Amino acid sequence: MKTIPQNQVSNISTILITGGCGFIGVNLIKYLTKFGYRIRILDNLSTGQKKNLLNVGYQPEPNSLIIGDIRDQEAVNQAIKNVDAIVHLAAHTRVVESLSKPRDTWDINSKGTFNLLEACRVTGIKTFIFISTNAALGEQIPPFDETKIPKPISPYGASKLAGEALCTAYCHSFGLNTVILRIGNSYGPHSRHKGSVIAKFIKRAIQNENLTIYGDGNQTRDFIHVNDVCQAIYLCIKNAKSIAGETFHIASGRETTISELANMILKISGNKIQIIHEPKQKGEVERNYSNIAKAQKVLGFKPEVELKDGITDLWNWYTGAIR
Repeated sequence: MKTIPQNQVSNISTILITGGCGFIGVNLIKYLTKFGYRIRILDNLSTGQKKNLLNVGYQPEPNSLIIGDIRDQEAVNQAIKNVDAIVHLAAHTRVVESLSKPRDTWDINSKGTFNLLEACRVTGIKTFIFISTNAALGEQIPPFDETKIPKPISPYGASKLAGEALCTAYCHSFGLNTVILRIGNSYGPHSRHKGSVIAKFIKRAIQNENLTIYGDGNQTRDFIHVNDVCQAIYLCIKNAKSIAGETFHIASGRETTISELANMILKISGNKIQIIHEPKQKGEVERNYSNIAKAQKVLGFKPEVELKDGITDLWNWYTGAIR
């Protein structure tokens, strides 16, 4: 993993991570504390758990873990006191579930983002890193990049696009150093609660259950290890002033079919289970992978974890061989 010398860290010292008890959150805390950053967390514990912090060796200081919801302005106001930057991870992230709960998805992803940005405007916090998704772009001819015109096809994608628009508006209207990161399909340790395809496949394979693919399996995704996601977020924190208002695609830049992924996990597991197919689900795009040239050139971003290596390590983490 790429390391950056300590003397290159910006003057930001305390970072608020919303959703900090979740999958990316706990990995990011582990990553950022190596560089001397102090962390505060705002999390309603709807998916993440406090024990996840201990699992990455992080013991929250007094008042550094705020249990609250980003839709609650009072909780937001409490969480932002004396912080220098915000990494906004908290979100309703499940595409299919957003079809049955569009209002909840909108309130969490749009209203919650507004609450945080408005609190930044009022208190003078300048750095705001918004974690978005390719779902904001919708169905496109890949590779996805920053020049595509967004056409979301799910309430989830639409709500994240609204968050992106708010970030851009607050940058240009109020001088906030907002940066938007559209993250590919992330995976890695501390993902037991996740409903993403890699987590689902591994958990089913461990239980000797068949792997279910919705559709023909030719749909594609761009899988990125959480360590590489953390690298990108760190680079944005460090350079937020010079890249304010920018959007970056953060992924591996490689296209993998769901069938390829399933077969890879079957081989790693060694279990005699089968792949079965069910009808395609609504709201899911067919092909999804990113052109990461802008992030590479501007941020110096370089994904370092190969998919096979990352999934092998993740299998070992789930089965207890790695902790």
